[in-house]
Amino acid sequence: MIATIVINATGAIDNANLPSGAKASAQVAVESGGKAATSLSARLDHAVAQLPEPAQQAARNGIQGASDHIAAMMSAPNALRAQSDTNHEPVRTRTDPAESHRQPPATRIVPAGQFPDSQGTVGPTRSIVIQVPDAAAAPPAMTSGRIAAFVPWFQQAGTLCSGVTAPTLAALYAAENGFHYGPDAPVSPAGALGPGQFMPGTWAVYGKDVHGTGRADVFDVGDSVMASGHLLCDDYRRIQSWKAKGLVTGDTLDLTLAAYNAGAAAVLRSHGMPSGSADYENQTKPYVARIRATEKDYDWLQQASDLLRPATDIGTRIVADAMKYLGIPYVWGGGGSNGPSMGGFDCSGLTSYAVHTASGGTITLPRTSQGQWHVGTEVPLPDAAPGDLLFGNWGPDGPGHVAIYLGNNRMIQAPQPGDSVRISPVMPGMHARRIN
Repeated sequence: MIATIVINATGAIDNANLPSGAKASAQVAVESGGKAATSLSARLDHAVAQLPEPAQQAARNGIQGASDHIAAMMSAPNALRAQSDTNHEPVRTRTDPAESHRQPPATRIVPAGQFPDSQGTVGPTRSIVIQVPDAAAAPPAMTSGRIAAFVPWFQQAGTLCSGVTAPTLAALYAAENGFHYGPDAPVSPAGALGPGQFMPGTWAVYGKDVHGTGRADVFDVGDSVMASGHLLCDDYRRIQSWKAKGLVTGDTLDLTLAAYNAGAAAVLRSHGMPSGSADYENQTKPYVARIRATEKDYDWLQQASDLLRPATDIGTRIVADAMKYLGIPYVWGGGGSNGPSMGGFDCSGLTSYAVHTASGGTITLPRTSQGQWHVGTEVPLPDAAPGDLLFGNWGPDGPGHVAIYLGNNRMIQAPQPGDSVRISPVMPGMHARRIN
């Protein structure tokens, strides 16, 4: 929590028009705050570890929730860092009792740039109720790191049919409930359950056990995402068939998402995008538009799938080890050679882990980007290979950011507070270094 404040203060100092002496003094104060944040986080980790096992996760959830809340406040337009979260759930006012397979919660039931260094037939009938947005909801899940648990399942479900991809699934789940799952997943008054918000009748059809536990769990990430993937693909194929028969018109994926929201019967009855009622105009159409508009925010999921390859050398092993943590939160001072800490990584924590693990423990990098710049050999950026380190955000003391090159002008990085480990385009002005 302190780290969020510290790093936002750092950005404000860097962007402020301060005399050099005043800026240096401010940076010393911020550095001191960063050390306090690391110390506090370590003490919190130690304290939680002393709790009885059943209480540990609840404690961690509470700490994460508080951190998310502060991160949301610090990201507001009037905060130190001029960023804003716009990924808020629109008001939904659906009243047709036989349209949707699931329904987002009207009430949640839950238990208590500058880069700094350091997610024919119409099937079962559905029930719908009105949703009121939760003003106290956590910030967008891609920024809080909850998407990390969903990443491998989005990638797997995104291969079930050609029309429904991992980015589409991620954008849908973001619109539904911000990637809450398990005890934190919403339960609607109508009985819609889990991260995919399935009504019992639909879950009875689509819910499958994907873990071999013998029971399909509607609150489980894998069971839910795969059920959503199969339902979406069934509707996609059904709508393609209706289009071929001249029964409906419109973009197939748009209509598939509308069916997920309002039911396939509504698509068929309207001969396309559901229309003719306030619910469809004010809820279903914006729901579809929002998902289609935010798909691009999750393109890195598809890129990650495209990049999967046998790890035959240290470079591809570095990439593979970093990609295991796609979606985990950025944490100032987080992580190192042994993996994430305080719930995540910062930029050099991620590179430290990936290189150390890929090398079998034979290469231990310095902990900061400035230190890592002095390891290995610089190579021209056009000659960079997967696994090379990329350095940017240059200052008087050297690079303030480090990432891992993937090829094709892409890199994997832990970018900044409020974000998570992701694939991004290579930043202008970066330099490459090969550490092996």
